[in-house]
Amino acid sequence: MDIRTIEKSKKWGYMFYISYNGQKFQSFDEINGKKSVKGKFKDIMEKVGFTWAKGIQQAGRTDAKVSANENILYVSSNFNGDINKIQEKFNKNSDDELKVTMVKKTFPNIIFPDMIEKREYIYSYPEKLIKNTEKEIEKLCKELSGIYDVSEFTDKKGLELKEHIREVKITYERGKLRFLGSSFMPKQVRIMSGYILTGKKEPLMGKYLTLEKIYLKDEMKNIIFQEVSDKLEENVIKIEKTTDGSLYIFYVAQGKRGEFIGKNGKNIKGLKKKYGDIVVREI
Repeated sequence: MDIRTIEKSKKWGYMFYISYNGQKFQSFDEINGKKSVKGKFKDIMEKVGFTWAKGIQQAGRTDAKVSANENILYVSSNFNGDINKIQEKFNKNSDDELKVTMVKKTFPNIIFPDMIEKREYIYSYPEKLIKNTEKEIEKLCKELSGIYDVSEFTDKKGLELKEHIREVKITYERGKLRFLGSSFMPKQVRIMSGYILTGKKEPLMGKYLTLEKIYLKDEMKNIIFQEVSDKLEENVIKIEKTTDGSLYIFYVAQGKRGEFIGKNGKNIKGLKKKYGDIVVREI
């Protein structure tokens, strides 16, 4: 990732890990007249004083009534305070329908869906509604796992997409179907679940589906910032670094950036020999 993204902008990227009860929402994206996950997130964030530029990106877009134990909403914001306090305020103003479970700071202006390695879904269908035997289910899980054209397991909207090839691994564990893949076609998981569990290529109800986990690409993992507590430098209030240690952020008092860097970067050169790439920000 180009460090000029940090040098030339006052923004930061924030990854909000969220969980939500899909049965309490009518949609994931904001739609006029409907209660949505993004809409509630936006309303509460405005209430606690956290704002951002442009829109909200997501790690996974879920269908109506589909829940999530882990999804991620990404925004670029000028906020430079204690993000943990924002999380606390959010959860105090929310309820069990939607919670922020964790927040991570990273580069701004990322095309976030491109940074997702895999998504994991679990379909928990009531045992009394399952038509196929466990042996038949396990056989179909193996047959449908792999890389291939999944057009028969999507809807009209999915068929209109340019790319129909998907990679998926399906397993059956303790009465639940587990789907692991880089991306999924619209309704793919629910239609596959219908075929595997009942023998019909029809989408099962969204209320039994949960987005369980998001897997980030290494490129994304490497550019998440973390505070450095074991290093101190004179006139530096706080130090952060990327996970891979390729970039350090030094925070200095307002109006002190030029003095800290020095004429022609004289003061910062020695620190760069010690740390590598450094960006100086004022707080």
